[in-house]
Amino acid sequence: MEYTPIQVRNTDGITHGFTSDNTPKNSSQKPTTTNYASRHSHDQESVISDSESSSSGASSGQLPSFNDGLVRLFEGDRVHDLIKRRFVSGLGLLGKQATVVAIHRNSYSGVLEQARMQSFQIFVKAMENKCGGDANVKFGWYGGTRDEICEIVKHGFSARMIDNSNGLYGCGIYLSPDDSPVECVKKLSVEKDGLRHLLLCRLILGKSEVVHPGSDQCHPSSEEFDSGMDNLSSPKKYILWSTHMNTHILPEFVISFRAPSRLKGYFRIPESLRRPNSPWMPFPALISTLSKFLPPTTTKLIIKYHRDHREKKISRQQLIQQVRKTVGDKLLISVIKSFRTEILGTSSNFEGKRVQKGVKNAMNSDEKKDGMEELIMHT
Repeated sequence: MEYTPIQVRNTDGITHGFTSDNTPKNSSQKPTTTNYASRHSHDQESVISDSESSSSGASSGQLPSFNDGLVRLFEGDRVHDLIKRRFVSGLGLLGKQATVVAIHRNSYSGVLEQARMQSFQIFVKAMENKCGGDANVKFGWYGGTRDEICEIVKHGFSARMIDNSNGLYGCGIYLSPDDSPVECVKKLSVEKDGLRHLLLCRLILGKSEVVHPGSDQCHPSSEEFDSGMDNLSSPKKYILWSTHMNTHILPEFVISFRAPSRLKGYFRIPESLRRPNSPWMPFPALISTLSKFLPPTTTKLIIKYHRDHREKKISRQQLIQQVRKTVGDKLLISVIKSFRTEILGTSSNFEGKRVQKGVKNAMNSDEKKDGMEELIMHT
């Protein structure tokens, strides 16, 4: 079977979140390779061809911090404006304070870059055959430093970029949906020039499965699945397994922006989602925070307890007791207090008393209900 090279102006009808207002988001017709192109040709071809015509000669306007494989897009270019609008709207409150400095497009100018594009198209077609015509191709954000992004664009993802987050969602590359860049932005470090950078990638998701916190999964659980999500109905994480990181991810755009140096105030949990009457902390958040203070072996042990509880091998009370025994109440108090004050924005003195009271209750072995359960919400 012959495959033609992927042309920037014709991406074979691959769909993404940057649709025009008159493009239907849902269709009852089952997509195929043929009708994909026809259904989305208006959006795809006009958007991408616009970027070609306005930026093909823009190499002289490139930011000096990026390599020659990235071509800068400018204000007024349709692709530039679509990405900028999508990015800013996805930031919520932070969007009003963020300034998009530049957007670059991967030109795939080298021989190896062209080969990676062709490989991606081959896997799209293979996934379409596997899934009955729909490869479930989406866009996702990946955050990194300037050097990391340049390395990805030039060489692809490497093993050291695999995010296992101490096993929180398995071993793979974590990306955020194109309409929700917040999770990536939270983790970005500020460069010396004050910029932060995000990579917008095209992803082959195929059929996704739920990956629960505490998973040590490194590949699809069966041949039925191809990728992972933290939530199928409203995902905040796309998990592309390490086995697929350079076949199912195609880096396409880099967005560089400025934002306030301190971001926590912009990402506070809405009042409707808070639980002010109980100093709760989600267990995945607890594991993530504890991993900063504990050795990897201890963190993995806590993850194992959490997984055992999810699999109903141990009771909730046993889980809490094992965590307290492994971590110690002093560190738990500190971590939970920090979570409440910094993430939920509650009063430090008030929260300190609330947390200490919860741990004190938890230490009372004669109580029927373990008081520590008031501090940790299992999810």
